[in-house]
Amino acid sequence: MDLGSEWQRKGATLSDKTARKEFGLTPDEIVRSIRAGELQYRANSIHGSPFLRLLRREVEALVEKKHGGNFLKARQAKTELARVNRELKRLKAQVAALEERKACLTDEPGRRAGTGP
Repeated sequence: MDLGSEWQRKGATLSDKTARKEFGLTPDEIVRSIRAGELQYRANSIHGSPFLRLLRREVEALVEKKHGGNFLKARQAKTELARVNRELKRLKAQVAALEERKACLTDEPGRRAGTGP
């Protein structure tokens, strides 16, 4: 695989902050792994705030090497569960708003159709 395209592919990279949150890595572990050649990085910034972009597959390999495959799978499941819960919360709020709008529209059928007083 072309390494340049991996840096461009959606989901193939993550920030150092996301690596810390998602995989439980410390900033020191990330820096040590970069210096040891286990992790490649690209310096980046958003709105003037600097951060490191890392390759997800390398971070996953590092975590698996340090903590084992079961730890990695458990962290990935926990992250996916959090994402699913956020999406469910968003969808529930959207359904509630639509139900409220539906109730408003069905409460005033005459005025909506223009046949009322």
